[in-house]
Amino acid sequence: MAKQKKEPKAKAIEVTLWEAANKLRGSVEPAEYKHVVLGLSRPEIG
Repeated sequence: MAKQKKEPKAKAIEVTLWEAANKLRGSVEPAEYKHVVLGLSRPEIG
């Protein structure tokens, strides 16, 4: 019987996004960082 390779489990998109946000945040306080994140998710038009 041949050995089967185990493939690494794919991370959920939420986990990947959370980890990326934590890396980008650095030492900024969460209360201040929310303004950055909300600005990225809802850019102003005009």
